[in-house]
Amino acid sequence: MRILITGAAGFVGAYAIRQFAEKGYAVHAAVLPQEQLAVDLQALCTVHHFDLLDADAVCALLQTVQPDRILHLAAQSSVAVSWKKPQLTADLNIKGTVNLLEAARKLLHMPRILLIGSAEEYGRLPENADGLQLVNETMPLRPVNIYAATKAAAEQIAAVYYAAYDLPVICVRAFNHFGPGQREIFVVPDFCRQAAEIECGLREPVIRTGNLDAKRDFTDVRDIVRAYVLLLESGRAGEIYNVGSGKAAAISDILSQILSSCTVAIRHEIDPEKLRPAETSYLAADTGKLRCDTGWMPEIPTAQTISDTLAYWRQELKERSKV
Repeated sequence: MRILITGAAGFVGAYAIRQFAEKGYAVHAAVLPQEQLAVDLQALCTVHHFDLLDADAVCALLQTVQPDRILHLAAQSSVAVSWKKPQLTADLNIKGTVNLLEAARKLLHMPRILLIGSAEEYGRLPENADGLQLVNETMPLRPVNIYAATKAAAEQIAAVYYAAYDLPVICVRAFNHFGPGQREIFVVPDFCRQAAEIECGLREPVIRTGNLDAKRDFTDVRDIVRAYVLLLESGRAGEIYNVGSGKAAAISDILSQILSSCTVAIRHEIDPEKLRPAETSYLAADTGKLRCDTGWMPEIPTAQTISDTLAYWRQELKERSKV
């Protein structure tokens, strides 16, 4: 069974390569021309360099690999970056998805595709949703940022390809996930990096934060990828699945857990540069459909993921200091 993973050089891609290789897949990893995979990952897959915005290159790649499965991770995945680079975000998340779907439908044997979207698509919950604890896949989408809008558009385009061409696309709305190796443009690794730098004496003992009142559904990236594996194996084509823990935690609580694990006293301050122009205050996933169709449940507790992420940044700073 051949699987093509786009965006394989990214945070989630590394975990996906490992898990699919462990399951016995022949893994093909698509990365940008300037990107390189770690040596241990190269041993687990065949690496292909391509540009998602080059439609001909995407077609050529799929004709070469002839994948049975595609995990489409390639995207501009930061909300913060989407405000600063809206054109790039729209190009990668919408045009790039169209290029992939067009190339896939032209194959003799169309592959099953898992298109990764985001819980950000739900946006601001309706005013009559007071007391709503979990968001299911039937909730109307009300995106409040550019990243979310592009992901919602890509999902709608995928639905057209499923209806028009019977292309077996499965869509995911992934809730917040984190773990070792994630870039510091995301909230938890940002906090962990700052904490590790403070412990090393590289900055004053102050962590600068954005909005701490927002509540988000956090899941370990290793659990998220396990859900992706199961969905590609037994998810229903044409369906949309939430992937998340089913519980919301305040960003302030996550920060408190990080600070309690630090070896020095640290305080925090709001940094206006980290505040977003618009933000959803609460999001947690109803994962009933995912559990019913795949049997998936999260296994790694948030406290363990925080500990692993903080340990990663401590080691990363130690390695950088040797250079």
